[in-house]
Amino acid sequence: MLALCKGFSEKRSSWLLLALSSLALELTALYFQYGMGLQPCVLCVYERLAMSGLFFAGIIGLIAPRSLILRLIALALGLFSGIKGLMISIRHLDLQMNPAPWKQCEFIPNFPETLPFHQWLPSLFNPTGSCDNSQWSLFGITMVQWLVFIFAVYVIVLVVILIAQIKRSRRQRRLFN
Repeated sequence: MLALCKGFSEKRSSWLLLALSSLALELTALYFQYGMGLQPCVLCVYERLAMSGLFFAGIIGLIAPRSLILRLIALALGLFSGIKGLMISIRHLDLQMNPAPWKQCEFIPNFPETLPFHQWLPSLFNPTGSCDNSQWSLFGITMVQWLVFIFAVYVIVLVVILIAQIKRSRRQRRLFN
């Protein structure tokens, strides 16, 4: 199975799938904001940034999927973004499921001064909503619950692909055939 995953990671189609799926989720978020009038909160903005990281990981892997170095860079960025997105969405879910006056999120994004995404791209990263407000659901599952699931799937798939890059196949272990 790991050899199959490694072979899959060496194809452009796998990295294109990562880039297109994360781009589709970003566009869906923009549709929710501008088409349906839902207001993103600070944690939504952070989740969007994590999804953007997954998109850029897909683009990096798409450049040269046979290059181990670029695959590892893409996997590192993808895993960092996926894990960060998962942690943020779990925190976001906790704020929605267990609201309390002492558990609040900030109103202004806490980006580094050198990377003020909310000033560079306010249409994407400027929050206007509240973190504890659930505005949308599908099949009784809220948007944040879907995000926890989506980020978890990304992380699991990327971890398996990373393990496939590191672990040698049985064919390579033998000295003589």
